[in-house]
Amino acid sequence: MPIITLTTDFGLKDPYVGAVKGAIFSELPDVNIVDISHLVTPFHIAEAAYIIKNAYYTFPKGTIHIIGVDAEHTPDNKHVAVYMDGHYFVCADNGIMCLLTAKFNADKIVEINIHDRITSNFTVMDAFVQTACHIARGGTLEVIGKPIEKLKNISGMQPAVASNSINGQVIYIDNYGNAVTNITRELFKNTGKGRDFTLTARSEKHFKIYDHYSGFIDFNKEDYKRDIDGRAIVIFNSSGYIEIATYKSNPITVGSASSLFGLKDNTPINIKFNET
Repeated sequence: MPIITLTTDFGLKDPYVGAVKGAIFSELPDVNIVDISHLVTPFHIAEAAYIIKNAYYTFPKGTIHIIGVDAEHTPDNKHVAVYMDGHYFVCADNGIMCLLTAKFNADKIVEINIHDRITSNFTVMDAFVQTACHIARGGTLEVIGKPIEKLKNISGMQPAVASNSINGQVIYIDNYGNAVTNITRELFKNTGKGRDFTLTARSEKHFKIYDHYSGFIDFNKEDYKRDIDGRAIVIFNSSGYIEIATYKSNPITVGSASSLFGLKDNTPINIKFNET
């Protein structure tokens, strides 16, 4: 049974998610539809890219991923179908694939050209669904689009790297209020080469990055001596990105890295390595 995933900024209040699913089932009754997220911040390309990047690879090869974020079809916002890493992606060519193709090169890209057969202005439900269902039936990409060589790239999606520094930014605030940056463990290690460093995020400075949230706790101490509540920490998160967090944060009650330190989307993050 084919699998089609959905990642959108439609939210859960409006009828759009249900309409897209209904259109898929009308085309393919025997299909497995999986929601990755419908709570992407509206039109937030970097956030959508981060979410899909860290979910798609867990699905079986051949899965088709519809990404409905900033998807209106215009001369500047073309629609594409991409085959990469054994998966298919159907989305707007608005830079959303930048984070994904930074690691894997696309095996095949086509610009979707079936819009002359579509009358509505809900192109995710029409063009994206028709494309995904065509692929799910075993159809080739060339039938629904013309091959192109490159995808749109957006400056700022990737960090700026020098011999002694990395300049990145916050790209995602998670449900706990933790601030995920666009700096990966791999980039940090390849650039730093084991050197001491200072990570600056607004007024906060950090000199150590942990591998998990409790990495800073001395469990040999008694509980009341540990002083851990609300502790600001920097970790390599489960997706391999540098994340600024507070221990056991709660944005609603005690606060979080985002609320306590003023971190939000696009907040600059600087890592300065000591010169050898």
